[in-house]
Amino acid sequence: QVQLVESGGGLVQAGGSLRLSCAPSGRTFSTYAMGWFRQVPGKERDVVAAISGSGYSTYYGDSVKGRFTISRDNAENTVYLQMNSLEPEDTAVYYCAADLRFSKVRGNTADYWGQGTQVTVSS
Repeated sequence: QVQLVESGGGLVQAGGSLRLSCAPSGRTFSTYAMGWFRQVPGKERDVVAAISGSGYSTYYGDSVKGRFTISRDNAENTVYLQMNSLEPEDTAVYYCAADLRFSKVRGNTADYWGQGTQVTVSS
């Protein structure tokens, strides 16, 4: 089973930036598509961004296009989410996910999930 650990969450002022990191276990990282998702209490989980195993294909949710960037460093076995121009509406628990199929990550049905990290944006 793939283990995922997120880090980098915290409290930030509106307009600020955070960089989330996700470190998966195993030596097959480069074969997995990865994604970032977020959820607030009482609401459904939303896709934030996804990236293919190669890193050549990316997908972004409409609300974060132009503000967030997903990237990966397969040599370091890490996927990142650079979050700029943060807004209070971005406040949520952010989850890292992985799956062999890019379509499943993009579709919010990945097989493996991290524990989540809280991001709070104050106004």
